Amino acid sequence: MKSCLKIPRILLPEEGFEKWAVIACDQYTSDQNYWRRVAEYVGDAPSTLRFILSECYLGQDDEDAGERIAASMYHALESGALGKLTRGFLLTRRKTSAGVREGIIAAIDLEAYTIGGGETSLIRSSEEVVPARLGARVALRRRAPLEFPHAILFYNDKKGKVKKLLKGEDLEKLYDFDLMEGGGRIEGYFLPEDLSVSLSRALHTRSEPCFAVADGNHSVAAAKVFWEELKENLTERERASHPARYMLVELVNLYDDAVVFHPIHRLAKEVDAETFCDYFMRAVKCRREGNLLYPALPAGAAGVKKCDELCEEYIKQNGGQIDYIHGERELRALAAGDHVGIVLKTVEKDGFFAQLENGGNFPKKTFSVGEANEKRYYLEGREISYE
Repeated sequence: MKSCLKIPRILLPEEGFEKWAVIACDQYTSDQNYWRRVAEYVGDAPSTLRFILSECYLGQDDEDAGERIAASMYHALESGALGKLTRGFLLTRRKTSAGVREGIIAAIDLEAYTIGGGETSLIRSSEEVVPARLGARVALRRRAPLEFPHAILFYNDKKGKVKKLLKGEDLEKLYDFDLMEGGGRIEGYFLPEDLSVSLSRALHTRSEPCFAVADGNHSVAAAKVFWEELKENLTERERASHPARYMLVELVNLYDDAVVFHPIHRLAKEVDAETFCDYFMRAVKCRREGNLLYPALPAGAAGVKKCDELCEEYIKQNGGQIDYIHGERELRALAAGDHVGIVLKTVEKDGFFAQLENGGNFPKKTFSVGEANEKRYYLEGREISYE
């Protein structure tokens, strides 16, 4: 099988990891206080905070933000704040509330990745991608000489063969520190090129797909869109080796004990609660607790699809909005007055890759991997177009 992974030369900060590593830009999107605290903590220190535009601030001077981000990346490269490792993967161990999650930092070949439903490939998006959410991300990537991505991809290793391959290896530790804002502790170990080659073989399976984007679907999709745009003006030889053809990601075993799926619930906002509940309960058997509905829908794609179809049809006919809520406690607090909460079930691991076979996908906002503060932090980077 042809490999869809590349062994990269990874960039890391020379010092100051605690202020360097910042959580994914698509977290805490309604909490400007979180991002203010981060900015105050980071101060003038080198940090990936200057390489991102938090979605909390999307739509506010995006054009100027793109210029600032590119300038900050060039400054980090040219000031000596970053060091480049020899070619190899990295092993990460991230302590979270669910346990210690292990990951492999590697680069994926975007030529082997597909976005749309019905497309088969070695690397697949796991959820529907909303084209309207790609524009700002693609615009930032056009200007950026570096990438510091937050995407996590699953591989399917129920027997733990990758972990067994690494057992007993004496690895060089590159970092070990506490992540800011309660993100847990993270360790990183260098995997030299020869070991990375063996790992790459072990990570590939005969299943289709081999890898599925678990977190950061829109970031990977934006990198793909940019690459398709860029390669039109390249020769075949240039296309084969251009750094923007690849993207740095973290590969995580779907069956890692510390990988925990959380459902993303639906909140019907600004609706007549009694009318909505009556409508929904006539279509699906439900248990009702006040303004909370517990529908007898299956876990996974089929249940979410049915719920979304019902919500969209109601809103089309009667008005209202749908919001996506992480956590049943948060949903319960919001489900009152003219807001109705719909509690959905957790995706089951054994059905995850099966759903993606033959170009399948999960509906948007089907699941979340871990809590908000357990999402990936920007830490390792890579050059994609440095001149």
